[in-house]
Amino acid sequence: MWRSIASNAITLLIVAVFLFGGVVLWGKSQYTNRGPLAEAICVRVAPGSTMRKVSENLEETGAVSNGSLFRIGADYTEKSGLLKAGAFLVQPGASMSEIADIVTRGGASTCGTEVVYRVGVTRSVVQVREMDAASNRFVEVVSFNPSEGEAPAEFLDVRQQSDTRYRIAMAEGVTSWQVVDALSKIDLLSGEVEVPAEGSLAPDSYEVREGDSRADVIKRMTDAQEVLLAAAWEARDPSIPLKSPEEMLILASIVEKETGIAEERGQVASVFTNRLNQGMRLQTDPTVIYGITKGEGVLGRGLRQSELRRETPWNTYVIPGLPPTPIANPGRASLAAVANPDTTNFIFFVADGTGGHAFAATLAEHNRNVAEWRKIEAQRSSQ
Repeated sequence: MWRSIASNAITLLIVAVFLFGGVVLWGKSQYTNRGPLAEAICVRVAPGSTMRKVSENLEETGAVSNGSLFRIGADYTEKSGLLKAGAFLVQPGASMSEIADIVTRGGASTCGTEVVYRVGVTRSVVQVREMDAASNRFVEVVSFNPSEGEAPAEFLDVRQQSDTRYRIAMAEGVTSWQVVDALSKIDLLSGEVEVPAEGSLAPDSYEVREGDSRADVIKRMTDAQEVLLAAAWEARDPSIPLKSPEEMLILASIVEKETGIAEERGQVASVFTNRLNQGMRLQTDPTVIYGITKGEGVLGRGLRQSELRRETPWNTYVIPGLPPTPIANPGRASLAAVANPDTTNFIFFVADGTGGHAFAATLAEHNRNVAEWRKIEAQRSSQ
């Protein structure tokens, strides 16, 4: 009898385990499978909202089939405490998992109207964009340079709307002075801030709100750059001739200023790596320019021969090795390129007329590339 009871109990336990496993697998599939939305919607998360409130709203709007399952999945993946306030675009068929990622990631997939303060290398602009319902893409309404007169009426109108989103988009290669100068012109921010160390800010997009302090924005940028630099240093090729993360940051800033073509970064990094390995001077114009401007604006003209010969701490035509500081704020891709440069024997490069560069391993080859570039320059000046 007892043996029969024990056998039945074991059987029930096994069945229960299988049933529980089946429920878990079903729940996981429901959480990750394509969702019920037939068209994109804007999900709004109010400040102070809880995942329970968000899940109820998602179920009411038809974004998820089961709000409780959405909430359980968010709890299981440890996202319930990461909600970000704002308005988020949820695409047709988005899974519960994708929606949870959208409303906890923040700063992306936004909908409605947004104002983007773009901090560029040569100029900064303010851009007003609206979500186009037909394409589910942002379209530009108006853009303007805040230093060139009054703001247009479209900008003043959206500033009055309570649900307008604001972002600061910092381009790769801007200097810390340029960032602080741009922040000083954004009137929705408060307080003053000193210019942080060159290279210490991560080029990225940062969501801001009315009343945010400039110091807090700068801290978010520096915190992000510390994470990127640490990750790049950890993943570096141990054979590169750089002794510290700080040296990696310096070289990455030079690579950032030398090319705007993503595919070239690894090659440009290889040139400087090869030069350092051979004890050659880096001889790069952007370092000379930084010695003149200290990052405060754009030089706006070509370099003079006297400037190429003038000794400054940053003039790599004169000094050996790396300059003492970065010359701009490099992005993730330039840090990665310096951490793991392409394997080449290149030690020279010059513009090729297409926006890219011609690379060379010998001086003779480089001289031919320079001659070709001079022809292109002459043709352009005669047109």
